[in-house]
Amino acid sequence: MPAKAQRLHERALQSHVEGRFEQSRLLCARAVRLLERESQAGTADLANVLNTYGSIHQDLGLYSEAESLFRRSVAMAEALPGASEIARLRVRSFCHLGDILRVQGRYREAEPLFERALAIAEGNLAPDDLHISSVLNAYAMLCRYTGRFEMAEQFYRRALRIITVALGPDHAEAASVHHNLGGLAYSRGDYAEGEQYARRAMEIRAKVLGDAHPEVAADVATLAAMVDAQDRHEEAEELYQRALHTFESQLGQENYAVAVNLNNLAALNYRRGNILLAEAFYWWSLHLKEKILGPDHPDTAMTMNNLAVLLRSQRKLEPAGELFRKALDVFEKTLDRDHPSAVMCRANYDEWREECESGQRNAL
Repeated sequence: MPAKAQRLHERALQSHVEGRFEQSRLLCARAVRLLERESQAGTADLANVLNTYGSIHQDLGLYSEAESLFRRSVAMAEALPGASEIARLRVRSFCHLGDILRVQGRYREAEPLFERALAIAEGNLAPDDLHISSVLNAYAMLCRYTGRFEMAEQFYRRALRIITVALGPDHAEAASVHHNLGGLAYSRGDYAEGEQYARRAMEIRAKVLGDAHPEVAADVATLAAMVDAQDRHEEAEELYQRALHTFESQLGQENYAVAVNLNNLAALNYRRGNILLAEAFYWWSLHLKEKILGPDHPDTAMTMNNLAVLLRSQRKLEPAGELFRKALDVFEKTLDRDHPSAVMCRANYDEWREECESGQRNAL
């Protein structure tokens, strides 16, 4: 790679790690333009920088732009001749593309990309290569979102073993897996176990990145969810507000992390009986998710379902029914019929219908 482009890329990587996303995006854009001008199109260097550029866009919530960049990188990596370094590039490119599709709720499109990345990694790299742990961690997230919890846990634990041996137990990469194991425990309803993972992730990352970093805030938000699920609501609210402040100040007010936090604050306030505040948080979260993810994303559907439950409890049956129908349609199109989210939403919709039918009978 030309020296100037390399310096720009290294500065972009450092800014990205430090959470200065806009600065890292500008630096990476300059590196890409420089490589393209110097006839580096189609090279491993450009593909590698495109992966970094795409990751920055993904963290900023610019998913369409990130997907386009990752697709360019995949195409370049596939066209290059073999060798272990090219294998690593292919693994990164396929894994990045799979992950951005997973983030967008396109789970069926993402899975073959993770399968391809893992096959390349296991077929060309040593068993303890960190690229294998990266694929396992990303693939495990897809498994969690598609309800395959045992497979997800196997992948996470295998990834953590590789990272611990290669980098040590207190590395930021280890924190990422602890964070994800916490999320998996939450999905299973193991909140006390999830709290331990979330605290460990937060402890590691705060030492490495500082308390004000968005990734530390993500750990704080995960910890808040675990604490909230164990009915420690005041502690949970303080943690949610702390995370929300960091997300809004570092990533902007229209970011996916903000939307998730608002959804969780809404749920907390609903349980505490603060109905008006809960409804306002749910509507704002839904607005953001529809804007960022689109109306047909499973995560958007989850907030639709949650808001509908609240509206039904307030006897606002017509808007509740509309939201239940929309959410269930999304779940049935994007997830397996027996996925926990689909099952839950279907049960909520059936209860809503029974309530409506009962009301009609009583009115006769």
